[in-house]
Amino acid sequence: MSDFTLTKDAEGIATITWDVKDKSMNVLSLEGWDDLDACVTDALEDEAVKGIVITSGKDSFAGGMDLNVIAKMKASAGDDPAAGLFEGLMRSHAILRKIERAGMDPKTLKGGKPVACVLPGTALGIGFEIPLACHRIFAADNPKAKIGLPEIMVGIFPGMGGTTRLARKLGAMGASPFLLEGKLSDPKKAKAAGLIDEVSDDPVADARAWVLAAKDADIVKPWDQKGYKMPGGAPYHPAGFMTFVGASAMVNGKTQGAFPAAKALLSAVYEGALVPFDTALKIEARWFTHVLMNPSSEAMIRSLFINKEALEKGANRPDVPDQKVAKLGVLGAGMMGAGIAYVAANAGIEVVLIDRDQAAADKGKSHAEGILDKGVSRKKVTPEKKDEVLGRIAATTDLDALKGCDLIIEAVFEDMGVKAEMTKAVEAIVGDDCIFATNTSTLPITELAKASVRPEQFIGIHFFSPVDKMLLVEIIKGKETGERAVAKALDFVRQIRKTPIVVNDARFFYANRCIIPYINEGIRMVAEGVSPALVENAAKMLGFPLGPLQLVDETSIDLGVKIAKATRAAMGDAYPDGAVDEVLFAFADAGRLGRKSNAGFYDYDDKGKRQGLWAELGTRYPLAEDQPDLHDVQNRLMFAQVLEAVRALEDGVLEDIREGDVGAILGWGFAPWSGGPFSWLDIVGADWATETCDALAATHGPRFATPDLLRRMASDGATFYGERAVKAA
Repeated sequence: MSDFTLTKDAEGIATITWDVKDKSMNVLSLEGWDDLDACVTDALEDEAVKGIVITSGKDSFAGGMDLNVIAKMKASAGDDPAAGLFEGLMRSHAILRKIERAGMDPKTLKGGKPVACVLPGTALGIGFEIPLACHRIFAADNPKAKIGLPEIMVGIFPGMGGTTRLARKLGAMGASPFLLEGKLSDPKKAKAAGLIDEVSDDPVADARAWVLAAKDADIVKPWDQKGYKMPGGAPYHPAGFMTFVGASAMVNGKTQGAFPAAKALLSAVYEGALVPFDTALKIEARWFTHVLMNPSSEAMIRSLFINKEALEKGANRPDVPDQKVAKLGVLGAGMMGAGIAYVAANAGIEVVLIDRDQAAADKGKSHAEGILDKGVSRKKVTPEKKDEVLGRIAATTDLDALKGCDLIIEAVFEDMGVKAEMTKAVEAIVGDDCIFATNTSTLPITELAKASVRPEQFIGIHFFSPVDKMLLVEIIKGKETGERAVAKALDFVRQIRKTPIVVNDARFFYANRCIIPYINEGIRMVAEGVSPALVENAAKMLGFPLGPLQLVDETSIDLGVKIAKATRAAMGDAYPDGAVDEVLFAFADAGRLGRKSNAGFYDYDDKGKRQGLWAELGTRYPLAEDQPDLHDVQNRLMFAQVLEAVRALEDGVLEDIREGDVGAILGWGFAPWSGGPFSWLDIVGADWATETCDALAATHGPRFATPDLLRRMASDGATFYGERAVKAA
């Protein structure tokens, strides 16, 4: 069955309908390109056809290219993958150029057939690059539809003509938010921005009418017309020069040079603007090939699309019946509890929000109201939707209101005794089938489960703050946690449209096990006399959104002190971070608790806006005369996290490296360009990683000791992914 079908009618209109069977949304496969080419060729060669309408058989147009195909393109490109990729891309460009030129005489630009594209709903990636090659784009008045080019978000850029066409259509400045930020728009905003031409109640009828009325001049793209000038100016124009200088500064400021796709995209736009359109397409194809040949793009696609989607669809879900949550009880109406209540209610779940006094419970509900009010002010939420969501949250002090809940999430103070007391009190009220979850970032689930009369129904669910914005949820299995509890947690996370990872119980679980060493290594370097600015910028140049000093300010220094004290008590003489504690405890004693106190490693103004590193840091911790090399600092920051990820896999805390990579990126922003810690190790190679760890361990101590798994991989030439993939022993 073809993905594209062609029909012709008595009025001389050929309709090409895109409808991929067994898919809820169209995605373009390599076979689909051939189908589209055959349909277009047939319509253009048929003298009875006056014009063409390309549309979808679904309520959306397309979700883009099948990224599973993109991930395999390099491997299937032959002995010379770069040449094979480039040739394949140019064949795709030829198909879209055939649509764009539509049979017109190349000299007179006359005699072509008008091609309109109808978007019934969402059109993303190649699903928007195809319309951009058409002569006029009609979209249904569907406010839920999203139109745009989000490829930059998964480590590539629009490489099927979208970059060149949009830059020439809107100018470099006008196109930048859609190309460099992957901004998506609803149809009306897309029209206002110049992305599409018409928003219609009956786009098919309007497209047909336009096709029948279109003249030769209506179907010649501006860049094919004599005398075309790029909006905003080409690079050699004074205005254009300033635009490209600013764009280059903006890209490097945001990415610190760590994300290859953004730089390649800007290069394709800049170089393409200097040459004729068809040459610009070749330049785009070369830069797109360059990005696909970079292991970063493969890693990002694998982690941020393929693996993320697999985890969201339940790749590691136990084989038990559906555990969809109908009624949720949330214990504790603080920031975490209130955030959990909001995301659940927003997903259509009835919520009972409990706190010790009514004022606290009401304050928790008002947190949800504040989020919704922001949505209303931005016209993303209707007043009716706000009332509907708030109506699902019952804020109360009465534990009896929890009767009928099928999931409880306890989010009270991080204290074993307090949590145990709440577990016992609530389990006496709820039904025997109710799953009890504790939201904790550090306390051991197996120990907390001892307060439960049903430990097989007890599980950890670790949300990240702020709950409404963070995409990751870490699910922690205790020693006695049963499969139904795991399925319940996974199904709930899917309901609230977040990404889950499932890990086994151990100190700090997975995420904090890796985050804390990152923060500690940064603080340790400051104590050693390494420039704080070097530490922070080294991290940002690796692609981390926050340096370790800014991160500890955001999470609060007193929380770090509390974790350090608990860890020292548990580990005794084996505790390795005394040097870090000297710094942390001194900051806490001085009242410099981070952003929440407007004072930490950074200074803040009265409104909490960060002003720069604390001016007295250099006095408290004098700079060493000899500063380390940038790469030495980066290796310490990177391996502090990566080695803990490998050890978590060795220890059985992680059972699936996909969860380790996706969790690292979504949980604390681990260098997204790398695809995550395991993907990064595959990029740099186990040999180099082992040699570097050995050198770090010799200089800085056993925290950098090479894990046995990594050393074995180096010896065997193994990788975490691919044909030579290994698993922990």
